[in-house]
Amino acid sequence: MVDVTVRGAGIFGLSIAWTCARRGASVRVVDPHGPGAGSSGGLVGALAPHVPENWNDKKAFQLDSLLMAESFWADVEATGGVSPGYARTGRLQPVADEAALALARQRAAGADTLWRGQADWRVVEAAELGDWAPPSPTGYVIHDTLSARMHPRHACAALAAGLRVLGVEIITEAADAGRVVQATGHAGLAELTAALGRAVGGGVKGQAALLRFASRDAPQVFADGVHIVPHADGTLAVGSTSERDWDDPTATDAALDAVIDRAVAAMPVLHGAEVIERWAGIRPRARSRAPMLGAHPLCPGQFIANGGFKIGFGMAPKVAEVMADLLLEDRDTIPDGFRPEASL
Repeated sequence: MVDVTVRGAGIFGLSIAWTCARRGASVRVVDPHGPGAGSSGGLVGALAPHVPENWNDKKAFQLDSLLMAESFWADVEATGGVSPGYARTGRLQPVADEAALALARQRAAGADTLWRGQADWRVVEAAELGDWAPPSPTGYVIHDTLSARMHPRHACAALAAGLRVLGVEIITEAADAGRVVQATGHAGLAELTAALGRAVGGGVKGQAALLRFASRDAPQVFADGVHIVPHADGTLAVGSTSERDWDDPTATDAALDAVIDRAVAAMPVLHGAEVIERWAGIRPRARSRAPMLGAHPLCPGQFIANGGFKIGFGMAPKVAEVMADLLLEDRDTIPDGFRPEASL
């Protein structure tokens, strides 16, 4: 007997399978390419919050998920014995000018209320941070303590290992059984767009690079549109591009060279660091820009979990929780803006 079939072994599919299995369900994961084969097998792993202002359901959902993440990933690692590389190390952002400085201080006050005392958003002098501080025209940087990092590939491997301990099969093909959730990434969004004859979502190409640079416990940096993320294994990831048009979904090119150059300009300490891997993949983006969760628009009786785009790893613990509520208990706690209708 299988209670839940999850189609897709990316971060959403694996996390939903994990949470359902932890609640005692019999689960099967089906993916012809294996765990983390798509965009979930990338490099960056920046689990960063939206700014603490203009609060809405999406930001509140993300906050819940980021606060859940430490216990979620600790449980995964303890069960399967594989580290996802998770750590809540925070994030630094340079402040460009006086107007940006005033806005950053406003947001600090917003975070005091909206983040419920669980994390800080502070404006600090860059000089206080030593060598690991991005050059800032104002001499100040934003330091938040909510952001975390993980290595996406390691996270998928950790979930796969934990699922196997729980007796969950991860196989390349099987018939549907029990309740079915489709977490099939950009291919699934493209199928919806083709079937409905209007843009529901699709893929956005991202390119990233892995550098040999050990700064394991340092905060990640976001500067000039580039994420700079130190990993636990002594590497450092930089990325990423957002490309709507491409010829080869897995090829890297001058667009990535520009990202690496911007990363080094933002953090001169990286000058001369060896680039040990270049990566490209297609990330699923729903039209609403929010995750698409709930009843599948085309398959009666089935469900969908898609559209993680740039925030899939940060959203995964909470996505898994609300989807498990729906699949196992018929309890619908999905925000209205995340329902498929929001993108149809």
